Amino acid sequence: MKYRRMLFKVKDPYDTQSTEELFLQAVKENSKYQYDNCPEYKMILQNMNFNPIIIGCYDDIEKIPFLPTLFFKNHSIFSMPSYKIPIKATSSGTKGKLSNIGFDLGGLLCGLRMVLKIVNQRKLFSLKPANYIVFGYKPYRNNNTAVTKTAFGATFFAPAIRRTYAIKYEKDSYTPDLEGVINAIGKYSLSKFPVRFMGFPSYTYFVLKMMDERGIQYKMKKGSKIMLGGGWKQFYTEQVEKNILYDLAKKVLGIEETDIFEFFGAVEHPILYCDCKNHHFHVPAYSRVIIRDVETLKPVENGQIGLVNLITPMVKATPILSVMTDDLGILHDGTECGCGISSPYLEIIGRIGLKDIKTCAAGAAELMKEVKL
Repeated sequence: MKYRRMLFKVKDPYDTQSTEELFLQAVKENSKYQYDNCPEYKMILQNMNFNPIIIGCYDDIEKIPFLPTLFFKNHSIFSMPSYKIPIKATSSGTKGKLSNIGFDLGGLLCGLRMVLKIVNQRKLFSLKPANYIVFGYKPYRNNNTAVTKTAFGATFFAPAIRRTYAIKYEKDSYTPDLEGVINAIGKYSLSKFPVRFMGFPSYTYFVLKMMDERGIQYKMKKGSKIMLGGGWKQFYTEQVEKNILYDLAKKVLGIEETDIFEFFGAVEHPILYCDCKNHHFHVPAYSRVIIRDVETLKPVENGQIGLVNLITPMVKATPILSVMTDDLGILHDGTECGCGISSPYLEIIGRIGLKDIKTCAAGAAELMKEVKL
């Protein structure tokens, strides 16, 4: 996987223009590996009359059959034996169903390089210790969800003094403890060290709203930040506009919008999308985003709404080269942002159930019924 290594060593994490040929070669490399080493995936591609050898130019990337994320929630398929897969991570679940994704050592090292470059560009690394409020799950030995692992990993961006979690594991289940979080915020506000808030925007908003309704306001120490990720999930009907959350954070915690960051990603597409200073998700060099028409599944031009197809050659252990999310989005030209990053940026509009969409990959689920996993 030499092209994969070269791609993830690119100096500028948002250089999508000069890396087109390198990205193409890495995709071809990954596609051929998956085809040769995952019988189930090979069967799917053959059923779609696709062979990696037809990938000849950059524009051919859009021809690679994509698998919906829902597929991975119903089937666990891997391209290498378990003893060669050091880490397996799951999604947070859709109606009890979890994607189970394996990560090879090479892919993990590529991911580490990616995180170091992107996080460093947003200046989120600090040697100054911080207290952490994590609006997510407290790690537990049987919790393999990617969102939990990612949140814990992010507490190493600055040395952690203490960690307080909003969702704790008690009596064989996870239970929100928002009152405990509010108490911890009060204690941390008295510390001489900054506080880093991170995790689900839903729980972040709920806690800030509770504090505001009670008239509780603090001025967090300089260097305090809010890092949001994981989406609103089951609380999507209560989702608020970003500016409402930002204004609330300033009022209740004294944290300015410039110190609020947002992340986007998925276990089926483990690329780190971190917003720019204008809060846009620019596409990093390690991935490409194709927006597809809901009816025809043909790629649409930038600025048009459609289904979000994510592509990355990062992982060998699981065939997640090209996945179709159940998100509706728009890809904008990078020049529209004004932040200085030239790569296109992705705007997530909302979510739609794949059961309502007739896709060319829909037959994959039926095909897999014939395969013994």
